[in-house]
Amino acid sequence: MGTATPGVNARNASRWMVLGAVMTGVIMGPIDGSIVNVVLPSIASYFQTDYAVAQWVPTIYLLAICSFILVYGRLGDMFGYRKIFLTGLACFSAASLLCGLSRSIWMLIAFRTLQGLAVGMQMALGLAIVTSVFAPGERGKAIGIYATAIALGLMMGPVLGGIIAQYSNWRFVFLINMPIGCVSFFWGYRVIPAQKTKPGQRLDFLGALLAFVFLFSLLLYANRGEQWGWFSVWGILLLLSSVVFGALFFLVEQKAAQPMLNLAIFSNRRFSFACLSSLLNFMAVYSVVFLTPWYLADALHRPVFRIGMDMMAFALLTFFVGPVSGSLSDRIGSRGLAFCGMVLLASGLILLSSMGPAPGDLAVAWRLAVCGMGAGMFQSPINSAAMGSAPPRFRGIASSILAVARNTGMAFGIAIAGAIMYGLAPFTTRGHIGPFTPAELHAFLHGMHWAYVAGAALALFAASAALCVTPEKANSLQSAPTD
Repeated sequence: MGTATPGVNARNASRWMVLGAVMTGVIMGPIDGSIVNVVLPSIASYFQTDYAVAQWVPTIYLLAICSFILVYGRLGDMFGYRKIFLTGLACFSAASLLCGLSRSIWMLIAFRTLQGLAVGMQMALGLAIVTSVFAPGERGKAIGIYATAIALGLMMGPVLGGIIAQYSNWRFVFLINMPIGCVSFFWGYRVIPAQKTKPGQRLDFLGALLAFVFLFSLLLYANRGEQWGWFSVWGILLLLSSVVFGALFFLVEQKAAQPMLNLAIFSNRRFSFACLSSLLNFMAVYSVVFLTPWYLADALHRPVFRIGMDMMAFALLTFFVGPVSGSLSDRIGSRGLAFCGMVLLASGLILLSSMGPAPGDLAVAWRLAVCGMGAGMFQSPINSAAMGSAPPRFRGIASSILAVARNTGMAFGIAIAGAIMYGLAPFTTRGHIGPFTPAELHAFLHGMHWAYVAGAALALFAASAALCVTPEKANSLQSAPTD
């Protein structure tokens, strides 16, 4: 597949304009992933439905995104990143309108599925587009700036959700996507380089089906395991399904003439360990994202907007540190920065684990800032290492693999932190209402402490994996033919 010359496209648009267009499209995914949880009680109340049913509104979105990401990566390599990315933007905007106009909870869940399927196209191919238009000397900086869109989206969601929940109608959570989506679509249409469709290519439908069942089962197990029981009949069936279909997927891909996922990409140690490290990083990061708002709301009784402002300390440090770290990685390499970032994140998690029953806003914010600095220092270099090690013919699938690692890490980070919390503070599984008794508060803080410690351990495992990311000169796949 032909790729654009770095920094130049058919309309002579600046590569930085391309980056801006991609970021505007990509940021909507994480915003919509985190904003809905805040207004979920309002949605359940409006439709007069059980909260367990309403929980499918955020759950189905995550499952729809992750289950098709690998397919979108392959389609991008076949038909061009621009075409698939813009299709996702258009469909996401339309699905958002339908969500906002839903007349029943089941209509909302159905349209939320479409929304997740659409945004998966952007999340799968955003990195591939950025990598294709930036030369290696600027790639780390560009990916660092790109990563801030995801970090800001994840942190802005709860703040925007709090404002909408307090001052407006829950429907605006979805309707605000329309103007942003339209701007991003027309901006992207003008500046993202077009690529020629590669002749003679076909989609591996069997591989796509197996990948879908594998990822859907795995992520549904992570998302619903605590509620249904990790070792309940449903839990075991989902786990077995993910193992069986995952094994079948890799067996089929080894023999397919045109596999959906060319396993040769994993022969590159630089790419493989970068993906593993990214997976572990997001598991650790989501210990922070999941536990801290829970602690601030239930133990400290802070309002939603104030919680969102506290959490912004994480996002702001990621926003400022990410591009700097990415730019440094262009000059000094990725491994050292990624390792230091994960050590810093582990330190921040240990600091969070020491919080007591009544810390001030500043005490919470500076600990979150340490975590955000570590995450920002890590993500840009590791993403640059992974995408830089993938030759042009693999960039779409490489971008989608990183997106799978990110979303799987989020799901399992929440699952692990939640399992520890529920195990040590079992009363929280019932959806605690009202202030804690002294004994309950002690149990909650004890569970939170060990959940943060587990997150710190995951960050240290990520640091170890980052040390195994070989220098770029050892990249064997870069010399592979690009068709």
